[in-house]
Amino acid sequence: MESLRLLLDGFGAALTPVNLMYALIGVTLGTLVGVLPGIGPAMTVALLLPITFTVPPTSAFIMFAGIYYGGMYGGSTTSILLNTPGESSSMITALEGNKMARRGRAAQALATAAIGSFIAGTIATALLVVAAPAVVSFAIAFGPEDYFALAILAFTAVSSVLSRSVVRGLASLGLGLVIGLIGIDQQTGQARLTLGIPQLLDGIEVVVVAVGLFALGEALYVASRLRHSPPEVVPVGRAWMGRGDWRRSWGPWLRGTALGFPFGALPGGGAEIPTFLSYAAEKRLSGSDEFGKGAIEGVAGPEAANNASAAGTLVPLLTLGLPTSATAAILLAAFQQYGLQPGPQLFDHNPALVWGMIASLFIGNTMLLVLNLPLAPLWARVLRIPRPYLYAGIVVFAALGVYALNGSLVDLWVLFLLGLLGFAMRRFGLPVAPAVIGMILGPMAEVQLRRALAIGAGDVTVLVKSPIAVILLALAVLALLAPLARKLWARRGGEPVTVPSQLD
Repeated sequence: MESLRLLLDGFGAALTPVNLMYALIGVTLGTLVGVLPGIGPAMTVALLLPITFTVPPTSAFIMFAGIYYGGMYGGSTTSILLNTPGESSSMITALEGNKMARRGRAAQALATAAIGSFIAGTIATALLVVAAPAVVSFAIAFGPEDYFALAILAFTAVSSVLSRSVVRGLASLGLGLVIGLIGIDQQTGQARLTLGIPQLLDGIEVVVVAVGLFALGEALYVASRLRHSPPEVVPVGRAWMGRGDWRRSWGPWLRGTALGFPFGALPGGGAEIPTFLSYAAEKRLSGSDEFGKGAIEGVAGPEAANNASAAGTLVPLLTLGLPTSATAAILLAAFQQYGLQPGPQLFDHNPALVWGMIASLFIGNTMLLVLNLPLAPLWARVLRIPRPYLYAGIVVFAALGVYALNGSLVDLWVLFLLGLLGFAMRRFGLPVAPAVIGMILGPMAEVQLRRALAIGAGDVTVLVKSPIAVILLALAVLALLAPLARKLWARRGGEPVTVPSQLD
């Protein structure tokens, strides 16, 4: 009942005219960036981080949440119409969705994606309302060694799951940890890795790192691979569904929600795994011979799993300060820009912000349904924006936003160096998310490690004396060994999980 009362208070904050405007801006921008290939919600939130200096926290996070949910919605449009996922989590949707579009059923594919996203997002947000207070009450018992173990779990899980190889994921994590060390050591007062540049004594701001690695690096990489021929967009009319489509979709929507929410809440779970599992489950359960030719179940289930995982991601982010996806890492950076640390104290000290943000998810879901169903033809036209103009604009806005922070040319040089680093990481297959998470969580892990060792008078075994820490460290080891175990199993004759060739 307490959660319900707080949620109603959150609706009171979210339903003000100003916050409704920010929610509408967020869902519209989110849908737009989801539609455009190569531009995801992580990049968009990173580009907008400079607004944290002028916009109140509640309004900013309502907008960021709208961008997050909207990006999940919009990714299905480009998958269905272009066979080009705007987000990695929309890859599975392209398998059946584009085939439906080429059979003249683009409207039905877009409709089941939009309605399924609305249903899954609403149910998952309701689960977030129930789960968040329970996790907060559990997290209150955490000590320094537990938080350090939690950071280790985040590092290993994200590095192993968000990369094609554990080694590449850990290499990316190492880069992020090094960037996080730059500046003055708060305990000893010694300058670390500043190269004698006074502007680096305070460290590199999270905004600069996020915009450089995500936005600028992605823009340079996609621009380097642009094809000059305009994309071929499948024609689409008003999104609608017949009675048979409804009958075939409601089951996949519910099953996709059940898969997506828990995976989103797991460190490194993400949306890619539940969408693939949903597709595999629907293919097995339906018995339809349309799979591979344009089955509506293959769109409904993965899209529901995709959006449910977005709400699941907010559970560890808000309650533990643990980002489990790239966008969650950028949201954590936004919290830090306001001097806030997600965790149990956030719910006690800033309930209006937390519950206003959660309430805005219900509002944003409704807005997205209204935007996506009638405006599908408009989003299809957006796909015709010339890519050179688009990515040139991203570079300009990234530079302007970073320069506006402190008016420092050093920030611009750091931005462009990080942009080149982000480009190189994509070029050689290193994931960017572990680097950003390492940079954000690295200093926190260092502080908690020092606190734990100080409490234990230098005894290293203090790190494994807590049952919670032991369980978290065991999960971290499991996250590292799981990919190796899968490879060994495949070599010994087990069947590895294969991804359809269209995703390669």
